[in-house]
Amino acid sequence: MPAAALATPDERQDSILRVNLRRFRRDRLALIALITVVLFVLMALFAPWLAPHDPYDTDLMRRLQPPAWMPGGDWSYPLGCDTLGRDILSRVIYGARISMSIGVAVVLLACVVGTLAGLAAGYFRGAVDAVISRVVDVLLAFPYLIFAIGLMGMMGPGLENIVLALVYKEWTISCRVVRGETLAARESDYVTAARALGASHRHIMWREILPNILSPVVVVATTRMATIIILEASLSFLGIGVQPPLASWGSMVADGRAHLLEAWWVSTFPGIAIFALVLAVNIAAQGLRDAFDPRLTR
Repeated sequence: MPAAALATPDERQDSILRVNLRRFRRDRLALIALITVVLFVLMALFAPWLAPHDPYDTDLMRRLQPPAWMPGGDWSYPLGCDTLGRDILSRVIYGARISMSIGVAVVLLACVVGTLAGLAAGYFRGAVDAVISRVVDVLLAFPYLIFAIGLMGMMGPGLENIVLALVYKEWTISCRVVRGETLAARESDYVTAARALGASHRHIMWREILPNILSPVVVVATTRMATIIILEASLSFLGIGVQPPLASWGSMVADGRAHLLEAWWVSTFPGIAIFALVLAVNIAAQGLRDAFDPRLTR
C-alpha cells in the first residue's frame, strides 16, 4: 500500500502545504512582492523609530522645502516638506500605519461576516440562501466608491467609520466565494459520511466544510487588500476619510494638488508609496493564488 494512503489527514494537509509553499517560492516576482509587503508592514510597526521627525510638527520656515538633492534642500528632510513644513518622509512612514491597519481591519471583519453568511447560505439553501443572496445582489449593484462616499457622508469622517463603510459592502465578496464553495462541499463524500454518522449541522459546517474551503477565502482576502488600500486613499483624498492631522497617503496627495508645478514632491512621494504597496500586494496575491489554489488558473 502506498505510504501516502497510510498518512493521517493532518500529515496529508502538511504535505499539501509544503508543496504549495515550494510552488510559491519558485515564483521570484511574487516572492519579491511579498518581501516588499513585509517591509511596508515593518515600516508601519516601527514608524516611531524609523521616522526622522515628528510627522505632526509644523515649521512654516520650511514650507514647501524641496528634497535634499535639489537646491535649497536639507538632508535632515530627505524628501522635503509639505505646505505646513512637516517632514514628508516621516508622514509617508506614518501613513503606512493608516493604510495597513484599515486594510487589515476591513479584510478581517469582512471575511468573518462573509464567511458566516456564505456558509449559512450554501449549507442551508432554501429561504436562508434566497435572503442572503438577494442582499448581496442589492449591495453589489452599487458602485463601491459611490456607496462608501454615501455612507461616509451619513456617518461622518473617522477611522472607525471608514472601516464600517468599507465592511458594509466588502463582506459580499467573501460571501459569494464561500457560498459557492459550500454548495460544492456539502455534496462531497466526507459530508455525506458525516451525516450518516449522525453529525449535527454545526459539526458539519465548522469541522467538515469550513476547513476545506478556507484556501480560496484567504486568496480572495489577500487580493482584496489592495482594493481596500486604494479606497481608503480615495476617501481621504476627497476629504471624507482620515482627517488631519493624521498622516494618510490619500490626504497627502490631496494637499499637494495646488502645488504640483512648483512643489511636485508633496503629492509624488505619497503617491509612489500607494503605487508600490498596491502593486506589491497584487503581485503577491497573484502568486499566492497560483500556489494555493491552482484551479483558478485553469
